[in-house]
Amino acid sequence: MGEGAPGGQGLRAALSALDGPLRFLLLSSFLIPLGSFMVLPFMSVFLHERLGMGLGTVGVVLAVASLVQFSGGIVGGALADRVGLRRTMLWALIIRTAGFVGLLLALRWPPLAVGALVLTCCGAALYLPANKAYLVHGVDDEQRPAFLSAGNAALNAGMAVGPLVAGPFVLSSPGWLFTAVTALFVLVTAGHARLPAAAGAREPGEREAGRGLPAGTAALPFAANALAFYLYFHFQHFLAVYAVERASSAFYSLVLLLCFTLVIVVQPLASGLIQRMPYATALTAGFAGLAAGLAVLGIGTRPALVAGGVLVTLGDIVLFLKNDLEALRRSPCSDAVVFGRQRLAAGLGACASGVLGGQLYGLGERAGNTGWFWLLAAVQCLLLPPVLLALRDAPAKRPTPAMTTKEH
Repeated sequence: MGEGAPGGQGLRAALSALDGPLRFLLLSSFLIPLGSFMVLPFMSVFLHERLGMGLGTVGVVLAVASLVQFSGGIVGGALADRVGLRRTMLWALIIRTAGFVGLLLALRWPPLAVGALVLTCCGAALYLPANKAYLVHGVDDEQRPAFLSAGNAALNAGMAVGPLVAGPFVLSSPGWLFTAVTALFVLVTAGHARLPAAAGAREPGEREAGRGLPAGTAALPFAANALAFYLYFHFQHFLAVYAVERASSAFYSLVLLLCFTLVIVVQPLASGLIQRMPYATALTAGFAGLAAGLAVLGIGTRPALVAGGVLVTLGDIVLFLKNDLEALRRSPCSDAVVFGRQRLAAGLGACASGVLGGQLYGLGERAGNTGWFWLLAAVQCLLLPPVLLALRDAPAKRPTPAMTTKEH
């Protein structure tokens, strides 16, 4: 998006440039989280109430799943570099479909649920770096925020609708729900098999000197992403238990719907502004939004759940997009590798949130007051970001890639 172009005009220009395969990819970016979020946001409730796991154990399971889902992205990025973007996405979807089959079978043999959950997360880990790289390959730097935010909007639209559709059924009729999700993933996988091969991409095994090496990681965006996901996943992991006991699963679904709608509407319109915003300003604004939202959640009323969700979402709109843009700008590695490493950072943060947050939330539950859990998370939003200042690194100039045409 050009510096002087309004957000809406830049987004419309970007969308008008999408060809058939990219439009299918955006549709898939809606359908995949639609199916996933018909199940995954309720896993803490499902494991705790349906399978009888303690919250400490649930926290560890969610931490492992999050670590696999996000940090496995570094494997996904490297695999995409080696075997190609389309092939990586296809194998990822096959693995994820098998995971949802496992969740269906776990209704008869509950111990299978943990393995099935991890398997779905393995598929997600492989898929997203290749998906993002396929979307922005060959796009100039000024258009990348619009393309990335369009993909994020589709992703969040699916994440918004999924819990709303599944909320009434996840505990009462999980068999039908898991069957429907599995069928959806079979269809999406079949569609990916028909995507064109990447035109102008390197052949499998062909590597460019100096690309894909650990030394190419930009330290500050990596650390900022890890911290942002650590703090945000207090909200992601434990809001379901917190909100359902104070309101209902339907109200929790509506809160998620509002949060995801904000991402769908605000992030594409603000993508140009976020791109131009100085990185330090973006980090300050983003972490301040998270701090305010988590503190408000501690009040525990229905209006507080809504207001806290909105503030947390506004913070992550800035942080998640800006960290990806900065990582792309500062690293000489291929796009898929950069996105994979950012997913690794996200996984480390989400894992830490699950392990520490699960134990702390369990303590609060046993003490009869879980409101302080959110206040402690808010304090961390204010105290931890200044540590990132020690990781300032000079931007590395991205080499002009040998591939300058779009992969389709």
